[in-house]
Amino acid sequence: MALEFTDSNFQTEVLSSDKLSVIDFWAEWCGPCRAIGPVIEELSKDYSGKVNVGKVNVDQNPQLSINYGITSIPAILFIKNGQVVDKQVGAAPRSVLEKKIQANL
Repeated sequence: MALEFTDSNFQTEVLSSDKLSVIDFWAEWCGPCRAIGPVIEELSKDYSGKVNVGKVNVDQNPQLSINYGITSIPAILFIKNGQVVDKQVGAAPRSVLEKKIQANL
């Protein structure tokens, strides 16, 4: 199951991790966000133990959205060693996300 990242646990779970983190910035009211949700869940299962895959609800965690300049959702950030190494704005097929994961493992 995808992790739930928040303003309070982001530093520990993502920025301090030595693993690649894939973070889906989403909201309940966003249709494309709900459409990509199952893909995020599949990736979290498939890469369990290798990649941190999780979600940030932008309505409940506004500071993270501000910190990373999230203006459109869904926005998926790929963070490794505390740095954004790739980004996908808008819904994308699993193959696109997987290619970005493989490139940054």
